[in-house]
Amino acid sequence: MTALQPTADAANAAALPAPATPSTPAIPTKTWIAVIGATLGAFMAVLNIQIVNASLADVQGAIGAGIDDGGWISTSYLIAEIVVIPLSGWLAQVFSVRIYLLTNAFLFLVFSAACALAQDLPQMIALRAVQGFTGGVLIPMAFTLIITLLPKAKQPIGLALFALSATFAPAIGPTIGGYLTENWGWQYIFYVNLVPGAVMIAMLYVSLDPSPMKLSLIRQGDWLGIITMAIGLAALQTVLEEGNKDDWFGSPFIVRLSVIAAVALVAFLIVEFTVEKPLLNLRLLARRNFGFGMLANFLLGIALYGSVFILPQYLSRIQGYNAEQIGMVLAWTGLPQLVLIPLVPRLMQRFDPRIIIGVGFALFAGSNFMNIFMTNDYATDQLFWPNIVRAIGQALVMAPLSAVATAGIELENAGSASALFNMMRNLGGAVGIAVLQTLLTKREQYHSNVLMQSVSLLEQATRNRIEQLTQYFMNHGVADQAAAAHRAIAAIGKVVQKQAYILAFSDTFYLLGIALIIALAATLFLKKPGQLAGGGAH
Repeated sequence: MTALQPTADAANAAALPAPATPSTPAIPTKTWIAVIGATLGAFMAVLNIQIVNASLADVQGAIGAGIDDGGWISTSYLIAEIVVIPLSGWLAQVFSVRIYLLTNAFLFLVFSAACALAQDLPQMIALRAVQGFTGGVLIPMAFTLIITLLPKAKQPIGLALFALSATFAPAIGPTIGGYLTENWGWQYIFYVNLVPGAVMIAMLYVSLDPSPMKLSLIRQGDWLGIITMAIGLAALQTVLEEGNKDDWFGSPFIVRLSVIAAVALVAFLIVEFTVEKPLLNLRLLARRNFGFGMLANFLLGIALYGSVFILPQYLSRIQGYNAEQIGMVLAWTGLPQLVLIPLVPRLMQRFDPRIIIGVGFALFAGSNFMNIFMTNDYATDQLFWPNIVRAIGQALVMAPLSAVATAGIELENAGSASALFNMMRNLGGAVGIAVLQTLLTKREQYHSNVLMQSVSLLEQATRNRIEQLTQYFMNHGVADQAAAAHRAIAAIGKVVQKQAYILAFSDTFYLLGIALIIALAATLFLKKPGQLAGGGAH
């Protein structure tokens, strides 16, 4: 989901020895400990989003939050996270990678525990925002350490580790969240961070070498870029999270925020292309592999987080599953990845990584197309094979796409590349969920109108069904025939609405499949990493 911006200072923070040979680089154990510790942090930060989302209803009930207002428990985290991602590279230079990463890792654990103790909604929103601001650092920093500390020959292994946070964590999050909530209580969705978090801090403490802080960089910072970026991204994230609930542009609040986001982000782009030392080097987007890789990654975010959003919605609303049951269904999109992702670096040695990416996107798209003919009894058994295919596809995409997109990126641009690449996947997820929420609402209305034409009172079959149901209700305690007939009509209306929702959910999977086909098309324009010129500019 994110990555950030150490430059040469970040690289010096953990000494990288010269490889013994190009094919067998000698890497100190300390470097691997740093990479593994950082990716563990990224895994926890991403996992926390999905764990909390899976148990949001329980959290809302416990702290007395309404359904609408309770959504800010997730929104506040996501806003803080997407704002801090582009900042982390610069802040890592200011405070040094070691101090910055350790401080945020510690604060992430502190505020995770604090969230479990929140007494009301304002407290929870504030604590989640700070948790997101500290947790958001962990994701991009892990990506940055991988592409700055590891030699090219070993980066696929590091990127495979990172893929566990980027694709495995969202898939397994609802499973863990559902289990903890049903069996231990909602507080444990926050306490679960503490033990692995302590391990992460210990690993980073022993593996990251101290380097001097450069507080003078604060005066030289791209403050206009930072301010416009923070305002623009925060407003945009809020619009995407709250838009469907507030009827999009029918809400003055959403309209105002949309204008603020547009103005601030345009100003940010102008600033970044004109200042001498920009916060992010946006010119990297002109590089062929990085530009098309970013597009594919954005679409991957739409499908990755969109499917994690839409499947639990379907299972809860249509099949009546609780959080734990939903988690068990989604486990089959996560567990196979745990086996497959470690094998991806070997595949990248044997095959062109672009082929692996293409196969991954094709399988991921296919898994969504397998769900476009859903019926009333489409549940655990029917979802098993689509989830397995999706798991294989996701496992094949992330590490090769990261490697190809960042091939040829210079050390001084590693932070910008990491921030942009991971921010774009997060942004894709926010856009995807917003679009799917709206599509689900609109398509349910459309299908409901179409189906109601077939159950008109002018149809003999409809009148017969009403008579049958009326008689059923009268035989089961409803004495008044008019009341029984009213119940019969209401029951038919519920059946029609349920069928309309099933068709609407099928449409959402179709949209996700199309997004992944476009991502597959984008990968056709990627060059093989070995074919890139020194700077990767072409």
